[in-house]
Amino acid sequence: MATGPEMRASDGDRDKVASVLREHYAQGRLTVEEFDQRLEQLYTSKTYGELVTLTSDLPDVDLRELQGAAAGRPERRERRERRDVHRAQSKGLTAAWSAWAVASSVNWVIWFIIGATGGFHFPYPWPLWVMGPWGAVLLVTTITTGLGNRPDR
Repeated sequence: MATGPEMRASDGDRDKVASVLREHYAQGRLTVEEFDQRLEQLYTSKTYGELVTLTSDLPDVDLRELQGAAAGRPERRERRERRDVHRAQSKGLTAAWSAWAVASSVNWVIWFIIGATGGFHFPYPWPLWVMGPWGAVLLVTTITTGLGNRPDR
């Protein structure tokens, strides 16, 4: 399916251009009046050609990607979203494992201090009850989320 300036734009296409305009307004390339005027024109635009004229004087605006998405290239976005989800899971698991390690270390240090101040008669190793179940849950979570599997690029 060919796309051109005469092809009709969708509401999603207009929303993408609106976000581009907002970004350029935030960076100071557009005044309030220019931004308002372009938004008014944007939501009355019907074709890609009209959308292009709204952003033609702004740097780094390429509406071909916008047109490509309309022609059926959502797989690139889906791969990026999967990769972002995988990164977020990875960071979350890393934070959870770090919290587990710190809490376990603190408990062992307390256990050691109690044992050392009692004439090196160490009590029952109760920190295992803190770190064992928590570590088991983290381990199962790590395995089931497939941390070792790389997402599509």
